[in-house]
Amino acid sequence: MSLLVVGLSHRSAPVSVLERAALTADAQVKLLQDTVAAEPATEAAVLATCNRIELYADVDKFHAGVAELSTLLAQHSGVGLEELTPYLYVHYEDRAVHHLFSVACGLDSMVVGEGQILGQIKDSLARAQDLQSAGRLLNDLFQQALRVGKRAHSETGIDRAGQSLVTFGLEQLARGGDVQQWARGKKALVIGAGSMSSLAAATLARAGVAEIVVANRTLDRAERLAHLLEEQYGQRLMDGDDTDVAARAVPMESVPAELTRADVAVSCTGATGLVLTAESVAEAVEGRTPAPAAGSGEDGPGAPGGESGSATGSGAQRGGASGTSLGSEDGCPLDLSAVQGTAGFSVLGEAAVAGMAAADLEQHAAWVDNGSAGGDRRAAGGTARPGQTGTLDPAADTDAIAALAATVATVGRIPERRRPEPVEEPQRPEPVLFLLDLAMPRDIDAAVHRLAGVRLVDIESLAEASAGAPMAADVDQVRRIVSDEVAAFGAALRAAHITPTVVALRTMAADVVAGEIARLDGRLPGLDDKHRAEITQTVRRVVDKLLHAPTVRVKQLAAEPGGAGYADALRTLFDLDPETVAAVSRAEDSTTEKDRGPA
Repeated sequence: MSLLVVGLSHRSAPVSVLERAALTADAQVKLLQDTVAAEPATEAAVLATCNRIELYADVDKFHAGVAELSTLLAQHSGVGLEELTPYLYVHYEDRAVHHLFSVACGLDSMVVGEGQILGQIKDSLARAQDLQSAGRLLNDLFQQALRVGKRAHSETGIDRAGQSLVTFGLEQLARGGDVQQWARGKKALVIGAGSMSSLAAATLARAGVAEIVVANRTLDRAERLAHLLEEQYGQRLMDGDDTDVAARAVPMESVPAELTRADVAVSCTGATGLVLTAESVAEAVEGRTPAPAAGSGEDGPGAPGGESGSATGSGAQRGGASGTSLGSEDGCPLDLSAVQGTAGFSVLGEAAVAGMAAADLEQHAAWVDNGSAGGDRRAAGGTARPGQTGTLDPAADTDAIAALAATVATVGRIPERRRPEPVEEPQRPEPVLFLLDLAMPRDIDAAVHRLAGVRLVDIESLAEASAGAPMAADVDQVRRIVSDEVAAFGAALRAAHITPTVVALRTMAADVVAGEIARLDGRLPGLDDKHRAEITQTVRRVVDKLLHAPTVRVKQLAAEPGGAGYADALRTLFDLDPETVAAVSRAEDSTTEKDRGPA
């Protein structure tokens, strides 16, 4: 059997696809059940977070396993297999172990080094154990991944490079400024009471918000979280700290009303639809944003581009003919009347020859060549191209037209190249409501981005912001830890694979000794117990010494890459019964299950 992982994450798929492929808790349970029921897989575990969905399985056939796991992911995510396939990645055996260990250390996280993934891996293992879909391989793998992740955080400074997704999101809301200074005194609304929402609430409390309101579909969970926040952060006034936090719980129906009071809202629920629509957010900030000031981009008296703007301003240029006098160019092959009034037109430039046929283009190029090299054609009625100053250079225009001539040979005409009018963006008011959406699929309508007075940070914008984030030097040290741990895990796994064969061999040897002693008793019925025990011990010592070197050496060889074949060789050489070996393996698995506990 071999380890296989098929999945997609923020590194392989756009957020829009991850959002649609997100698995509910019920879907994860059904996926696990269907995976272990499938022919190629005997064990399965699902690791589903806000930015990854991965299915781990112990399979006996690689290609069949990849096909089956991919199909199951598509079925349970609701995204068609044909659409999902380009975004899937596959890791097998040691590469699969390396991937999970890297994930556990935070190397594959959106925010490198964040430690929250450890809790998500632990939850994934617990779910698989509850459903009995995790056997010996996945139990050992996930528990070792947790140990590797903890080792990386304790032995290196990876925590300096990483932070939780919540902290990173709050930094983005604060536009990279000091989060505590930005958050101090604000009123916060936390929607949801799961692990991510709890982390967000605790982070906001530590940052110094004045009030936290927790909303959840199950009010009891919201009340428990609010009580914990009050208990942990609500007594700081007694300690001389003026950042006391008031926390309370409300039902989900109260979210619209609470949003009108909130300065910052964090949402992370398991809802399949939107929790906050653009309309509800717009209503929450209505009346809280100042009206646009004069000259802020809105057309009106005195505004740039307005009716009353100066004749020399941008509005006059947008009028068309102003500032562009064509006059009469002697010998110019263009129909000047046809282009009269075209903004930015130059009888020498690219706009002049847009759409011109090849024959006309040659005539125009010849006319330019024959022009006076240093003359100022604007004096004769031409006009410079936008951004051009001083005397026009006919030679430069000749080069431009020659370059355009190459285009006409293939497309039959010169493409028109117009410079777009500069658009003056209206000045947006400062945000009065900050929204952090950590859910997948999203809780908050993406259209909120366009609302004045609102700043929204979601998984998609976090992915963009983290793409260029620098990684700490400690990351290299963590990678070395991962590589060492992968090698050790692989060696232990291969050694464990041969153990049942070695046990079966020693069991067979013990049976041979017992049979020979029984034959001796039949031949020498008068043999006393003392001599029988001495003979039995001697025979056993001989057998043990003969088997010791081969069994120790075969374990060492089996621990090396490619050492799985030694178990097969041992079974063949000693004619071991495969069923006996399998029985030993099942007995070991049963014993391990009883002794195994959470990491």
